[in-house]
Order: sequence, then C-alpha cells, then structure tokens
Amino acid sequence: MTLILIRGGGDLASGVALRLHRAGFPVLISELEQPLAVRRAVSFSEAVYEGQWQVEEVTAKRVETEAQIHAALAQNQIPVTIDPTLTFLSTFNLQLSTIIDARLLKHPPAPLPFDVPLLIGLGPGFVVDENCQAVIETQRGHTLGRVYWHGSANPDSGQPEGEPSRVLRAPADGQLVDYAQIGEHIEPGQVIAEVAGVPITAPFAGVLRGLIRPGVQVTQNLKIGDLDKRNQREYCFLVSDKALAIGGGVLEAIMSFTRKIQNQDTDFTLA
Repeated sequence: MTLILIRGGGDLASGVALRLHRAGFPVLISELEQPLAVRRAVSFSEAVYEGQWQVEEVTAKRVETEAQIHAALAQNQIPVTIDPTLTFLSTFNLQLSTIIDARLLKHPPAPLPFDVPLLIGLGPGFVVDENCQAVIETQRGHTLGRVYWHGSANPDSGQPEGEPSRVLRAPADGQLVDYAQIGEHIEPGQVIAEVAGVPITAPFAGVLRGLIRPGVQVTQNLKIGDLDKRNQREYCFLVSDKALAIGGGVLEAIMSFTRKIQNQDTDFTLA
C-alpha cells in the first residue's frame, strides 16, 4: 500500500487530508506532541489529545505503531502519529508516494530523513527544485490553490488575511484559560480567554470561529483565537473554502505528477 503523508494536522492541512481521503487516497498525518491548532473543531490534530477526532464525518485516530497505522486505514480512518521530525516513521516499512508539508512554517524546512518521489510544499518557504517538486499557493486571491512547478509561492505578508482585529493573540507567555467555546456568539468586550491573568476580550460581535486548546502553554503574540463577524455558527464546524482550494491544488499536483511518471516515454511536461 502506498501512502500520502501530511506533515501537520491543522485546519488547512486537514482540508487537504479530507479532500484526498474523499478522493480515495490513503492518508497519514504526522503531528507535534502538543498541536496548537486554532480552528481545532476542523483539525485532525485534535486526535492527538482526544484519541480520535471527526471532521465532516471523517474520523482520524491517534496511532503509535505501524500495525495501528494499517488498522486505522483498514477502517477507512486517517491515522495521526506524533512524529514531527519523522524519526519514527523512517523506521517503519511504509511505502510513501508523496509527502505534503502543510506545517506552514513560512521558512525553508529541514531536509527529510528519507527520500520520497514527490514532496509538495504549502506556501512560502518552499522553492521548486530546491526543497520540493511542487508548491501550492496558500495566499487568498486569484492564485489561491494554484500549483507551481517552478519558483515559489507569494511571500509571507506578515499580516493576517481579512480584518486584522479578528485574530486574537496571547498577551503574555503562559497557560491559556478559556471562558468561551468555539461556535459561541460573542459580544464586544466579552472576555474570551486569559493568559497569565491577562484577559483577551472581543473587539466586535461575532461567533468564536477558533480557539487554541485550553490548558496549553502559549507564547506572547501567538495567535490563539479567531472571531468571525459573519456570525454563522455552522461555519465553525466546516472546512473552509481556503482549505478546500488548497486541497484541490494538492490533488491536481499528485495527479499531474502521477501522469508524468506513467508517461515518461512521451513529451509530457509539467508547467
């Protein structure tokens, strides 16, 4: 069995995993020991904490062994392993056809501990023929989800997309304490959470679209929440249009690369 490995299980990575899973590809996710997903209601990384997690009726399950990976796949689940450096996976007898780096590091990644036929990078930090074979655009706009077989994605703007005030950030280093739930309607000035005794309040009315897992340690200025003026609770539990667009780009890249391999004796080129 050939597998697609996705590094990262946040909301954008989960949109990619969901789209590939629905297209019939076996998918494996590697994550941190303490993931920091904000839109965790739609992030398969929550399986690290909960044992298993469901996003749009697709279940991810935390695994530790090669046998558990195969068992999860046999049950049509997405296995999630704690292995950010791929140290353990490199010792498993797995056939990986593709690695998708969806960690959104925004800087060049460390080299892989093993070779893989196709490495796809999401967003800034990846350059074709330097550290990957293809790059997917992650910046909203006319190029979102496009596949680049040359060059790189648009550079990181350093600013959140949309209205900057929607992004809630940690006021200090410390442990996050929550006072609101994802999907809850929030009024201006309402205390959503606190870190080190410093409250984080809502700048406007809306629905709490995302909030980092309570109890985790955060650093000052880290994104810990997302407030949505559209005030549509159901959006909090659906993979975003952006994640699906990026997932479509990944699917295109995999299919194009596969076609190239299958037609090596033709004049087909990727462009």
